[in-house]
Amino acid sequence: MTNATLDDAREARHARLAAENPPMNRPSHASAAPDLDLDALQDLLDAVPAPLEPLDVSMLDGYLTAIALQPKAPPPAEWMRWVLDSEEGRAPPAGFKAEPIRALAMRRLQELDAAIRGRQWWDPWVFAPHDEDDEPGDPEDWETILGAIYPWVAGFALGADSFPQGLMGCKDSDLLEGLAGIYQFLDAEDLEDADELLEAIEGIEPPKHLDEAVEHLVAHSLLLADVSRPFKAKAAPVKAPAGRSGRPGRPPQRRG
Repeated sequence: MTNATLDDAREARHARLAAENPPMNRPSHASAAPDLDLDALQDLLDAVPAPLEPLDVSMLDGYLTAIALQPKAPPPAEWMRWVLDSEEGRAPPAGFKAEPIRALAMRRLQELDAAIRGRQWWDPWVFAPHDEDDEPGDPEDWETILGAIYPWVAGFALGADSFPQGLMGCKDSDLLEGLAGIYQFLDAEDLEDADELLEAIEGIEPPKHLDEAVEHLVAHSLLLADVSRPFKAKAAPVKAPAGRSGRPGRPPQRRG
């Protein structure tokens, strides 16, 4: 995956967050633990000083999912540097306190790890775009689906590519179905030298609804888990709970 992918994800994210809401109107997020405030986490990420390029919360969630899928968990210091600077993994300046971000990211990673180990459903941090009138986009429109899913997938790709001897070191043919289900939301030019993967993506019927697209993320992540973190016995297929929502409201607010 190229740096342009992350840049595109950031630009799309910034456009969706252009019309900010006052703090009193910020929504709760059903997918997060009750005391894990995604707006507060986004504020912490926004406070990372330039020239570092931190992930936003949706990209972070995809990234942490890829970390949770590694056959051997990388040390926190190794994966945390890409959270703070997705471009080069640079260290923050002296005096910057990264511990609050690390603590919240670690908690989310533990949630994802538990879900993946138990082959249980979880709600990705995916947010429906809102238009200039603050109305949610049509969840059956492909541009809405792509705008919501793309940042998560870009973060996932960063996490997978940052540790090439881990998840991506597994046998290519075993990874193909899981990666195709997730990377179908990337541009073809972002998938360099991946003819088999592109062919597999062409065979996938695109989701017709945002909720279905979110289900693709979880289901295909669990397919990858069967490769990188296998059960001794074959796990039963996971289905999304009835009545779940893959769109936990408006995106966390960025400080302008």
